[in-house]
Amino acid sequence: MDETDFEGTLVLEQLAEIGELDDFFEAIDSDDTQRAVLLMKKAKIDAATIAIVLKKMEDSDGEH
Repeated sequence: MDETDFEGTLVLEQLAEIGELDDFFEAIDSDDTQRAVLLMKKAKIDAATIAIVLKKMEDSDGEH
């Protein structure tokens, strides 16, 4: 998967399935990348997708 194929909804659905969606949004809002990665790994999100999410977090830094 590359960034043009990225579908953020799938990430959110996997996090919701394990009940970690709110914690993930809190991690994003506080720029806690370590926590966000931990939650995504717990949701069994693949490494390539995690990398895209982290890039998007970095790119939007200060814009939310």
